[in-house]
Amino acid sequence: MAHSPSIAPDVVAPSARPSRPAAIATWLLAVAGLIVVMVVVGGITRLTESGLSITEWKPLTGIVPPLKAEQWQAEFDNYKRIPEYQQLNQGMTLAGFQAIFFWEYLHRLLGRLIGVAFALPLLWFAVRRAIPRGYGWRLVALLALGGLQGAIGWWMVASGLVERTDVSHFRLATHLLTALFILAGLVWTALDLRDLARDPGARPARLTGAGLLVGLVLFVQLVFGAFTAGLNAGLVTNEWPLMNGRFFPEGVLQHRSLGDALLNDPFLIHFVHRWWAWVTVAALVVLARLARRAGDRRASIAIHSAFGIQILLGIATVMTSVNIPLAALHQLVGALLVASVAWGAHAIGRRPRRA
Repeated sequence: MAHSPSIAPDVVAPSARPSRPAAIATWLLAVAGLIVVMVVVGGITRLTESGLSITEWKPLTGIVPPLKAEQWQAEFDNYKRIPEYQQLNQGMTLAGFQAIFFWEYLHRLLGRLIGVAFALPLLWFAVRRAIPRGYGWRLVALLALGGLQGAIGWWMVASGLVERTDVSHFRLATHLLTALFILAGLVWTALDLRDLARDPGARPARLTGAGLLVGLVLFVQLVFGAFTAGLNAGLVTNEWPLMNGRFFPEGVLQHRSLGDALLNDPFLIHFVHRWWAWVTVAALVVLARLARRAGDRRASIAIHSAFGIQILLGIATVMTSVNIPLAALHQLVGALLVASVAWGAHAIGRRPRRA
């Protein structure tokens, strides 16, 4: 009896058509590249205050932008109903609205493109029985996370449509971190598949204790980076290393508990983000050295390069009062840093080949 095509790991069986781990790895890295672009466009969308310009979620029909004057006016009228317009952007022209609409539309369009760029090749590889045994479940999980990410994006936008003039920084952090987790998952899986392409006896890498610890340190930095973006905390000072003439921001804990301030106070969040960065650097240096010791010099170079550039961009972003091109580059290199950390953690987690 013939087997029906499937992408479940226990169904994809050897056949006349061999698996294609190298091709799948290349495809996954291409999708990872699209996610990096998506993260940058999302950052620009936030920096230009464009994220609330589209007030409806239409996963299918929303791919077509307004094409006629009356359609543009209808979108603009929808925007006029939300607090951001009523409290901050009264008097905005239609041309001004179209400018912010562009970035949010581009961000959503990229999300749809990534979904298609992942789902259709995945189906093709499954039909061709080209997915190596044991990898089907991972690819399906990444696809599901991508779908969830679209829902999280709307959940984030919805937080700014009724009572607020911006989105919840907690939901923004969830949206960004989910994107970066998917990025890391794609890179890790692609590296496993490249190893398999070189050696049919290669086993998937494991997440070591050192890799997990570095990942957690980086996670804290990314959370506070997202909070900094969501609360515009980068604007509380344009000085470095001091903050408005002081090492520790004045008056932070006078009216808030430490826990509340860590989650909601822009000054303390900025302070933690700028100084936890050095804890992160120390952890990344260790990871880079372990990766080099494991035989992957390129991963070590990638980690060192990414965090070095990122530190300089972070300082420059603060000292220029969040210059948009610099801030966008800061987000770009942040995504590349996540990818390089996944690379390094994978390098130190490689296991001996199967006998």
